[in-house]
Amino acid sequence: MQHQIPRTALLTTTVLTLSSALLLTLVAVEWGPLLALDDDIARTTHRWTVRERGLTQVFRVLTDWVWDPVTMRLLCAGVALWLLWRTAAWWTALWLMLTCAVAAVVQQAVKAGVARPRPVWPDPVDSARYAAFPSGHVMTATVVCGLLLWLIHRHGVRGARWYGAVAVAVVSVVGVGVTRVWLGVHWFSDVLGGWLFGASLVAGAVLVHERCQGRQE
Repeated sequence: MQHQIPRTALLTTTVLTLSSALLLTLVAVEWGPLLALDDDIARTTHRWTVRERGLTQVFRVLTDWVWDPVTMRLLCAGVALWLLWRTAAWWTALWLMLTCAVAAVVQQAVKAGVARPRPVWPDPVDSARYAAFPSGHVMTATVVCGLLLWLIHRHGVRGARWYGAVAVAVVSVVGVGVTRVWLGVHWFSDVLGGWLFGASLVAGAVLVHERCQGRQE
């Protein structure tokens, strides 16, 4: 069983990485069908955004405070401190924080390399800095929720608590993607890129942890 986990993680990492690279290529070369899909989704969503002001305000609170990258990284830091305090699992705590740091570096490097403009509206409801691809909010939430879910499962959490954690993670990862498109600060493919890049980093981090934990803890 111990040998199958790294192989599964390696296969998952490879598939997700190749998918991320494919999407990155399509965005970088400005593939017409993808841009058309992005534009259709953005224009339709923006009409709803302007009309549903109450829901738009709720989404702004969620994206700026609940699912904000800073909030997500603080959550990771809190879990890392808990691991050190309760279990003395210094390697897992270090691994957790390093993975979040690597995710931030990868995110900014890809943004700078692609330099994709964000959607522009005559009546914007929100604004954001830096380039569009991939979505930093989505990528950070995917990495944090994925890592924490894996840690929860690894520590033996099962039953209702496990399903509750999965539900919270899914709502967070999907929800932050919806808010970024709804608020008109990202194209749909930016969100998809955040999911793919984030998931590939989680899979790779799990592979590293499984291979190194025997020597470190």
